[in-house]
Amino acid sequence: MPALVLLGAQWGDEGKGKATDLLGGSVDYVVRFQGGNNAGHTVVVGDQKYALHLLPSGILSPTCTPVIGNGVVVDPAVLLSELSGLQERGIDTSKLLLSGNAHLITPFHTEIDKVTERFLGKRKIGTTGRGIGPTYADKINRVGIRVQDLFDESILVQKVDAALDFKNQVLAKLYNRRSISSAQVVEELLGYADELRGFVCDTTLVLNNAIDEGKVVLFEGGQGTLLDVDHGTYPFVTSSNPTAGGACTGAGVGPTKISRVIGILKAYTTRVGAGPFPTELLDADGEALRTIGGEKGVTTGRDRRCGWFDAVIARYATRVNGLTDFFLTKLDVLTGWEQIPVCVAYEIDGRRVTELPYSQTDFHHAKPVYEMLPGWSEDITKAKTFSDLPKNAQDYVLALEQMSGARISAIGVGPGRDETIQIHSFLD
Repeated sequence: MPALVLLGAQWGDEGKGKATDLLGGSVDYVVRFQGGNNAGHTVVVGDQKYALHLLPSGILSPTCTPVIGNGVVVDPAVLLSELSGLQERGIDTSKLLLSGNAHLITPFHTEIDKVTERFLGKRKIGTTGRGIGPTYADKINRVGIRVQDLFDESILVQKVDAALDFKNQVLAKLYNRRSISSAQVVEELLGYADELRGFVCDTTLVLNNAIDEGKVVLFEGGQGTLLDVDHGTYPFVTSSNPTAGGACTGAGVGPTKISRVIGILKAYTTRVGAGPFPTELLDADGEALRTIGGEKGVTTGRDRRCGWFDAVIARYATRVNGLTDFFLTKLDVLTGWEQIPVCVAYEIDGRRVTELPYSQTDFHHAKPVYEMLPGWSEDITKAKTFSDLPKNAQDYVLALEQMSGARISAIGVGPGRDETIQIHSFLD
């Protein structure tokens, strides 16, 4: 049975939560392998809506074991609050597994994140202010604090003291902020130890054993391909690797064990935060997409920037992730347009470019080249098979498939769990 990677093929917010939840009944483990509570997934089950941030979407499936891998950065207060919220709604969270090697977001990480963004002013990146970047920076600088450190007070004290010796100098002398008490940080972190202890284990061992035993493991990325710190629109990116390679390092599973890589594509394009966006619409069409699609960030609450589908980005995502399948979401949002533009190339300084430019300067100057496809007016939310879709909706999907470079195996035609058309199995 396969090990699958499921990730965003645009700038995030494509509907990964729904896709993961759809597969949750067919898989044994769902693994978050990067990011933190800067990512949000909305899953609708019946008349219930669940907003998940740190937890894998598979936690809503009673047959699935949710896993937070070593590549995730964890705010323990947020994690425990999210678990408590689900428990109050009758969801069993006892099967959660948490890597002891995952790094912890502390109060000084969130403080550094917020004051840095304010200091940058117009040059700010547009972070969520949740301490994600500073935590990853400490990880790379080898001064981070890991989940396992909660269970050794002497090591925890040493690490917090060492971190704050430097960071308090930065806060006071550069940002004119008060110093943070090391003792208070240690006390707060130790307060989470007993509540988290029962979830913590060697998740890499668990996952590799599960794959070797023929279990189905789904690796769930946060954010999207164009927010990858190496392969995204740098510097307007996240601080980790939500591309397929990140699943291997963020979960401790070798690439030879990955069977399929599924990219989630929205039928149009959105992004949250600053950075280039060639197909962005600042007109009535953009506002209509935002309103009809309910385009507001799950984690941030910020309005998403909206634009037409960008096939150049989709092809790029196929290339850097080795995508085998696409899950196309929110096709229903496009109902009502007589014609739907699709970006098939860019014009850069008078040149037609069909692949994503590697140069940041070129991408900032890229202007979309559109192909017009006929729209449809019929309600598609009740469609159960591909043939149930109007002819123009079918043609739109087939055109996107041809332009994007991988097969479209499922289509979202509404927000509900059951409002999905399955064309090919992801487990074949």
